[in-house]
Amino acid sequence: MTIATSTKLPPSTHEFAPVIHRLEAGGAMLPDTPENLMQIIGLYKAYAVPMDFYWRDLLYIAERVFLNPLPAFKYFLPQEYLDLHNHYAGEDADLRIWQKGAATAHPELLAFMDKGETIKMPKLLHHLWHDRINMEFAEACMQAMLWHRGMGGKFEGYLDTPEYIAACDRAIKAYFQGNPAMLGMYKLFPEMFIEQVRQLSYYSNLGLFWEVMAPVFFEMSDLYDEGKITSVPEAMNFLVNGIFAVAGRPIYHHVYIRGEMYEIIPKSCGFTWLYEAALPYVEAVFYRTAPFRGTKSYNAQAKQVPAEQKDFHYGILYADVFPVGTAGIPPTLLMQDMLHFLPPYLVEYYKNYCRGEQDTLIQLGVSFQRSMYCVTSAVIQALRAALLYPLDDSNPKHLQANRAFFEGQIDRFKRPEARLRDIQSQDYR
Repeated sequence: MTIATSTKLPPSTHEFAPVIHRLEAGGAMLPDTPENLMQIIGLYKAYAVPMDFYWRDLLYIAERVFLNPLPAFKYFLPQEYLDLHNHYAGEDADLRIWQKGAATAHPELLAFMDKGETIKMPKLLHHLWHDRINMEFAEACMQAMLWHRGMGGKFEGYLDTPEYIAACDRAIKAYFQGNPAMLGMYKLFPEMFIEQVRQLSYYSNLGLFWEVMAPVFFEMSDLYDEGKITSVPEAMNFLVNGIFAVAGRPIYHHVYIRGEMYEIIPKSCGFTWLYEAALPYVEAVFYRTAPFRGTKSYNAQAKQVPAEQKDFHYGILYADVFPVGTAGIPPTLLMQDMLHFLPPYLVEYYKNYCRGEQDTLIQLGVSFQRSMYCVTSAVIQALRAALLYPLDDSNPKHLQANRAFFEGQIDRFKRPEARLRDIQSQDYR
């Protein structure tokens, strides 16, 4: 991405003018400091390991567990899915993003699944002790995408088409073949079953999205360790290039029933990673989500929840990590997962600030916010590159159009709960 511009515009008068100017210069919303770079790369690595479990289990649930009425073991990932080859890692990759990594489950993930935080014991005991990867976080992200529908692309609209409903009907009847009770329930309440399959299609959507992001984050960590990523803009540009490289990757939903594949959403629909997965994910999860139970009252009379979905701003870009950092809340589950896989340099860094090891989860959560502002910056720059003009364009009208786009994007962070102001300072911990 070109940084310098020969044609200058007057300074922006936006509330976040320094951020606007940084974006116009090819930078990110996050200031370019060695400390910020260390935090975001360390978090990408710590996030990628549990993400390697998330995407595999999301696909397992969408493809194999399917409509099991009692899915008690849906988090017990079978060896087949631990060995499932990532399409962006390993020697047989469609596009090898993670150059050094294998296509199967990450070694650190396998080691944690074997022993956890305690000792080696049967998988069921690890599960009951809650000494495991917290898949509830991944499901919360999926539910946010399901609820905040219509965030881009044609995926959502397809879920109401006759073709989709017919595909669901075939799969449902095949899955419950020989089960007259469930087939009778389906005949009485068909829409209930169809809606459950719609949710499973979002499981597949998110799983395919994260299948890409895990090797991207692993590769960024390796490049940082090798001294090949040395600044926040370089990290952001790697993400931008990755977005364009995999933008056309297909999004689909297949179900496997007694050895036969049923195409709920076939690849021939032409749904793509960027428009049907990445952009809806950023909008639904980074920006919107929903109030976490225990932090807001869901009582309509209390009026603590907005009446309109467009006014939901509870994503990581807005979250206050202090009240959010309580038991059972999805971001806390993710923080706990990432805690197991922090690189040593980040562990040492956290020991030197705040209350050291006693509040590592909170410090980790703040670093995660910084890292996701960098990812959001990459999305903004990618959209600008796709829809508008180069940063070094010589036409002032084109540069003004770029500025209007940047200012429109940053307007969303004028809300008092947004953390864009906070991440401009290293004192935010």
